Amino acid sequence: MTAEPPTRTGVTITNPVLRGFHPDPSILRVGTDYYLATSTFQWYPGVAVYHSRDLVNWRLAARPLDRLSLLDMRGDADSGGIWAPCLSHDGEQFHLIYTDVKSWGISEAFKDSHNYLTTATSIEGPWSEPVPLNSSGFDASMFHDEDGRKWLLNMVWDHRPGRNAFAGIVLQEYSPAERRLVGPSEIIFTGTDIKVTEGPHVYRKDGWYYLLTAEGGTSWEHAVTLARSRSLHGPYEVHPQNPLLTAVDAPNLPIQKSGHASLVSTPDGQWLMAHLCGRPLTPQGECPLGRETALQALEWPEGEWPTLAQGGHHPAEHVQMPALPAHPWPAVPTYDDFAGPDLRPEWMTLRAPAQHLGVELLEGGGLRLHGRESLMSRHHVALVGRRLQSLHARLRTEVTFSPEDFQQMAGLCAYYDSRNWVYLRVSRDERAGRALNVTSCENGVYREHLAQDIGVGEGGPVFLEVVYDGPTFQFGYSMDGEVWHAVGEPFGAGLLSDEHCGGLSFTGTYLALTCQDISGRRAPADFHWAEYIEF
Repeated sequence: MTAEPPTRTGVTITNPVLRGFHPDPSILRVGTDYYLATSTFQWYPGVAVYHSRDLVNWRLAARPLDRLSLLDMRGDADSGGIWAPCLSHDGEQFHLIYTDVKSWGISEAFKDSHNYLTTATSIEGPWSEPVPLNSSGFDASMFHDEDGRKWLLNMVWDHRPGRNAFAGIVLQEYSPAERRLVGPSEIIFTGTDIKVTEGPHVYRKDGWYYLLTAEGGTSWEHAVTLARSRSLHGPYEVHPQNPLLTAVDAPNLPIQKSGHASLVSTPDGQWLMAHLCGRPLTPQGECPLGRETALQALEWPEGEWPTLAQGGHHPAEHVQMPALPAHPWPAVPTYDDFAGPDLRPEWMTLRAPAQHLGVELLEGGGLRLHGRESLMSRHHVALVGRRLQSLHARLRTEVTFSPEDFQQMAGLCAYYDSRNWVYLRVSRDERAGRALNVTSCENGVYREHLAQDIGVGEGGPVFLEVVYDGPTFQFGYSMDGEVWHAVGEPFGAGLLSDEHCGGLSFTGTYLALTCQDISGRRAPADFHWAEYIEF
């Protein structure tokens, strides 16, 4: 007799549950705690792990890859670095599988992608030294079978002309005792007609092995495919109503790009899907906030195929979650005077730990950035940034900086990657002295937007801001923190988006404090505080 699905009562959430750049979610439950890991690409520390007890309220709980022995991305390509981590638990400890993509490109034949394992008994760490696994592809995950054996899955990249580059999902056993892969590797699934098969996760339920994959590529054609087999090794039959999730045929939905999913069940057997999504400014337009994380409810009767609780295969913006006890977390303060021993976890650096990039927290408060390489560098950039999570937001700061010449710059930046950014910088101009200008880089083309720099006098602090107002953003400055002046014209928010930046990129907009000294003298800039608010 088929068991009746559990009655679904609870609260309604609004997607995305993780706003701003939070792609490739890997979700799991340990007891009554839910954890969700997302990709961070070139941003450091690597992997963002969120924690919830009610599936509604999420807090940033850990950034596991926080030292060079675990992750050194200096030189990694833009939108390289950490792709699609997998967080799992075997009853004793957490296992984090991650990929460090050193090089890739739309027109490049090769992807140098190295897969590693690190473990910890607590989500806060400490995390073990990494175990190298393989480099045959990306989107690796670990499956812990009921018999105690552990298996690694990843997509296989085939660089040869005329072949399907996404050659299939490969399976190989992992030996914890030997700390390496053992036995033969075998391709167990080559995908469907949707193609671009990646992002594998395996779940065992009711005597079946369910293989969840992403297909269609991580844009408008993105989809979630499900297949199952009585054997982990296959053969796998595809869901008769595949794809399980996609928005490809509904371009006017507010939640788009839906794919790259993972599954989790509540203690009473209700199943949920976490997936990435995008919110374009216009139908199939630009997504300045990047790829975000959403949740969908599933109906999954015993022995049968799962379906979306709302029916069909379209992502819902409003979803009813199970009735778990409410567990809100303390709000993240909007104001940061940098008075702690470490940067607060919402702040990130590029490709390496802060201490290797000229970032210094001052005794008594304040952040000192010692000027390093230009914003176009992929090696050593003195920059501390945080995600833009709303298109109605503002970041303000106060900086003291005394540049000696035009090669020394500091200020406030809206940053996408090394080839795409807009920068309100303080520097030195031969006529104006210490002065402001708005500079930008658009797909590698550098511009200065004011015909003449704006002088701000010698010595003393300058207050800077960037304000997002829906589809546009604009910079401003003040000499006293009270009276503000706009600088230059507004920019379209879509300028810094996956769609505009190179045609296929994977990160969202960051708002950042930064300093450059391309003369090599490492001139310092002191940022006294920063305030991020949404309105």
